[in-house]
Amino acid sequence: MKVLIVGNGGREHALAWKLLRSPQVKQVICTPGNGGTASLISCQNVPLAIDDFEGIGQLALAEQVDLVVIGPELPLSLGITDHLQAQGLTVFGPTQAGARLEASKSWAKTLMHQAGIPTAQSTTFTDPSLAKASIETLPIVIKANGLAAGKGVVVASNLEEAHQAIDGIFSGEFGADNLKIVVEEYLVGQEVSVLALTDGLTIRALVPAQDHKPIGEGDTGPNTGGMGAYAPTPVITPELMERIQTQVLEPTLKTLQAWGIDYRGVIYAGLMVTPAGEPQVLEFNCRLGDPETQAMLALLATPLEELLLACCEQRLAEVSITWKPGVAVCVVIASGGYPGTYQTGKVITGLAQAEAQGAMVFHAGTKTHDGLVITAGGRVLGVTAVRETFDQAIAAAYDAVDCIQFEGAYCRRDIGFRVAGIVTS
Repeated sequence: MKVLIVGNGGREHALAWKLLRSPQVKQVICTPGNGGTASLISCQNVPLAIDDFEGIGQLALAEQVDLVVIGPELPLSLGITDHLQAQGLTVFGPTQAGARLEASKSWAKTLMHQAGIPTAQSTTFTDPSLAKASIETLPIVIKANGLAAGKGVVVASNLEEAHQAIDGIFSGEFGADNLKIVVEEYLVGQEVSVLALTDGLTIRALVPAQDHKPIGEGDTGPNTGGMGAYAPTPVITPELMERIQTQVLEPTLKTLQAWGIDYRGVIYAGLMVTPAGEPQVLEFNCRLGDPETQAMLALLATPLEELLLACCEQRLAEVSITWKPGVAVCVVIASGGYPGTYQTGKVITGLAQAEAQGAMVFHAGTKTHDGLVITAGGRVLGVTAVRETFDQAIAAAYDAVDCIQFEGAYCRRDIGFRVAGIVTS
């Protein structure tokens, strides 16, 4: 097989790495890719923008690829799958209609209510004054309605914070097309990520993970795209996963079907598990999570291309999904200043030493220049370790992190704090 991956983050490096571990995959092309994908044997970077649908289509046809895998949410929301499928290409990722599950929080809320999916109470506003006037209880959650690279959610503990968040969204902080907000009830509990594969007929969950969204240790500070993750999370017991399957995943797919949407790809449910053990959906995403993917793919035993093709060809029910023993922990190293202003072009050293520690270093915001690997984004690297226990995996990941250096490098030092000391069976 020859596979084309669209995207340039840590998720895409992990996808390329995993696909190339299968003897059935002879070549991977990444567009645009990053410094990590450039270093993989049998992997080629082609510098096209992720919204250059014409160029990507021409590349896929010229290279006669067997499968196109769309990584990020932006091209999905703009309709890349529709464009490529119209040219006869096999694409893993939902159509533009399905991608509204992530591209519009208000649309997703409507779907949840129709499907009877447990979720926080919310109201959508297009007028900032009405949104401010609606706030009666605190804390409250303010969400930009559209795509915001994981940074469009604010948990406001007082009215000043709430009003600032509302003003920021309506001032165009997340783009001129993102001038609608969802004001949502604040839920208490642990956030978990349940990612599921679907072929439009069947939906099957992958191992559950937990991300660390805030920039600061102890889950403090502004939200990011994700500062680290681990899998599988013990918060999701087999009994709770069965409830999520029947109360969240299956009703979501059934409602999409009822709405005439043929959804083939990933349905990612961001959940809050309340202290009473009740799952509540916070949001849906239409693609693999980043950095959850780095941890999850490190544990996947089934060849990845088998699962992706099964989704595209509507035969997911025929394929078994198996997992390696152990647990995986991914620690993100970011540029200083992220998720705000940060500098790029910093030389990265110690990558080989980190991998010599037995870790996998997935590149996100990197590129190569004059034979060096340099920073090219906010989240730079995802250092992932697989071990028998969480304590071992956490220690191994940070041993590898400590080998890596670049000016301004920052990482949270508490990734996995919820599972430290837990012994898995």
